[in-house]
Amino acid sequence: MAAKEPSPIVKSYLILYNAAQVVGWCYMLYQLIAYYTIDKGTEKTLWDYLGFTVILFQNAALLEIVHAFTRIVPSNPVITTFQVLSRVMVVCGVVMATPTGKVSPGLPLAILAWSVTEIIRYAYYALNLIDAVPQLLIFLRYTTFIVLYPTGVTGELLCFFWAQSHVASTKQWSIEMPNTYNFTFSYLYFLWAVMLLYIPLFPQLYLHMFAQRKKILGSGSSSGATKQKHN
Repeated sequence: MAAKEPSPIVKSYLILYNAAQVVGWCYMLYQLIAYYTIDKGTEKTLWDYLGFTVILFQNAALLEIVHAFTRIVPSNPVITTFQVLSRVMVVCGVVMATPTGKVSPGLPLAILAWSVTEIIRYAYYALNLIDAVPQLLIFLRYTTFIVLYPTGVTGELLCFFWAQSHVASTKQWSIEMPNTYNFTFSYLYFLWAVMLLYIPLFPQLYLHMFAQRKKILGSGSSSGATKQKHN
């Protein structure tokens, strides 16, 4: 079914939202590079250096769930919710929540993959709204995931793994019996359950992206890409 053209107000909002995200993720990528180059040797950890930017712009992606459920964009609400919340979980439930998550070697990997991916994705969305997507951007959107997606997933899983040691030793956010509500919850088991979900979900999403790449780039035309309006 063809996507319904958004009203001028909604369209203007979506353009501004996506443009703001491009700026934010560009700044985050700059911070990541600067941390290891011009500010190399700083006493700050990577998270201390750019954590606020990550929190601000990653959590701003929660608006994409609203966009999908209110149908101002044609994105699948369920898939959008899963994709956004999985990232928010890494940021808020893993890195922010634990001192070990903040120093995981997976953090720079995840931020690098996220930032490059999001710069391309949000630029594509913004330009798509005005029918001005260049062919190069279409190619990058449906090609860079081949490397960036596994890189990001590896970084995320390393963050989970580093965080779970702290949760295991402190029993953080866990509820043990006995208690008034006769209820038990292990945040450690929850983290492991989320990590295990990557096993069936990653291959499916990765292969789906290859199918999309073939659909969009296989014809050698940008027409298929520019017809898909997203948030």
